[in-house]
Amino acid sequence: MVIERLPAGRPFLLSRSSCTSCGKTLGPRDLIPMLSFCLARGRCRHCKAAIAPFHLAIELAALTIAALCLVTHDEPAQLWGGCALGWWLLTLAWIDFEHFILPDELTLTLLLAGLGWTLLAQTDAVLDHALGSILGFGSLWLVAAIYRRLRNRDGLGSGDPRMLAAGGAWLGWEALPWVICLAAMAGLVLAVVRQFVKGDTNWSDPLPFGPALSIAIWAVWMFGGPL
Repeated sequence: MVIERLPAGRPFLLSRSSCTSCGKTLGPRDLIPMLSFCLARGRCRHCKAAIAPFHLAIELAALTIAALCLVTHDEPAQLWGGCALGWWLLTLAWIDFEHFILPDELTLTLLLAGLGWTLLAQTDAVLDHALGSILGFGSLWLVAAIYRRLRNRDGLGSGDPRMLAAGGAWLGWEALPWVICLAAMAGLVLAVVRQFVKGDTNWSDPLPFGPALSIAIWAVWMFGGPL
């Protein structure tokens, strides 16, 4: 819901879900993750219009994140913190992939959530994580400024430094080099895959960096620094 509505400027906190084709308000039985989609055979039960597979894909991805957290983390704080981080990163990655934006409403809230989670679960590490958010923002902001000065055009979006700041708030400053390295590698892989799928060699096309940062932050959270 956030992925669809936030970039379009539509309300998503208190508004009811409805069919995008007929506008009919959806009831509880229409909103059970995965099960509702399968029982309705991928169609609205009111107008029979096809439901975008995007909904099922997001629900499966969210379930996968929860399952990985469940088998990786034993402590409840780590489990629920990992789920919240993973779902938030999934939302940011998908929005950036589709719209080339990383909304401040999500990146800055993720930053505050990371510091809040650290304060509750690792009180003695709050300063390290606060420093991580500052260094995360500053490092990518500096890279973007240097690139703009040398090339006279933007090389990074304004949301990328904020997203790395959020990653630093969750992981601490010592994890930032691993995040940067993994994000760079993930970005290269995504670029190669996109060029292969598109069937051309235009490497000047913009590539969203949010998905690569999401992969890197999630990987370091789940498995630590030297993977």
